[in-house]
Amino acid sequence: MSNTYGTWLKAQREAAGLTQQQLSDLALMTRSHISHIEAGRRVPSEEDARRLDMVLKTGGVLTSFRPGSGDKVLADYFGAARHLEQQATAIREFALSFLPGILQTEAYARAVLGMAFPPLSAEECDKAVVARLERAQILKSPTSPVVWALLDEAALRRPIGGPDVMADQLEHIIDLVESRRIRVHVIPMSLGFHSLLESMLTLMWFDDQPPVAYSEGVQMGKLHDSPSVVEALQSRYALALSDALSRDDSLDVLKATAKGYRGHG
Repeated sequence: MSNTYGTWLKAQREAAGLTQQQLSDLALMTRSHISHIEAGRRVPSEEDARRLDMVLKTGGVLTSFRPGSGDKVLADYFGAARHLEQQATAIREFALSFLPGILQTEAYARAVLGMAFPPLSAEECDKAVVARLERAQILKSPTSPVVWALLDEAALRRPIGGPDVMADQLEHIIDLVESRRIRVHVIPMSLGFHSLLESMLTLMWFDDQPPVAYSEGVQMGKLHDSPSVVEALQSRYALALSDALSRDDSLDVLKATAKGYRGHG
């Protein structure tokens, strides 16, 4: 993600003779949040951008040109969300068609990325796999972020990479659940329609800024930071979660599905 926005914010702050702490006090934000925005690691919410414009007297520029503002789709549409994912204290994933990136094994990730369109070269695919596996490093910490994964049963049944790859993938998730590092709930296909059936969704919470949401479809993704939109997506997630299987029943489904793949290997 380009840091033109953060660099410009820093220049305006310094021109106003303000430290990061002074700006954060005037704009009702945390100093660390200002620091992250200036470094290009985060995007301010629309409300934050308005306050920054007011304090710095920048005539609405920080609001109008906020990355991801309006209906614009980020050029590297997962770029901003990837930065936020590494700093979140809580993450709730919903997977519709295939399993979430932070839970993927190398073989599963390679199978997914190997089917990209336009096709990736072998070198590009290797780099993409490494990048995806690096995202999973957030699970190395025993407690943070707190991760919940809501999985549509279709994502378990689709044999991406073949039976052995799927068995290994599901056993990896089972290990994470049994070690209590993550919590997983499965939405059974027998449910039919549910509130998240339109696209994948990631919800994120932080210590020093409001929560955000990220949704993704074919060749597009959107980072949502409008409080009303984020709240609506959180409500959709809660509704779908209420229709999902219990933790123990979900674990049983994961184990039975993995065993089924082993039997076809």
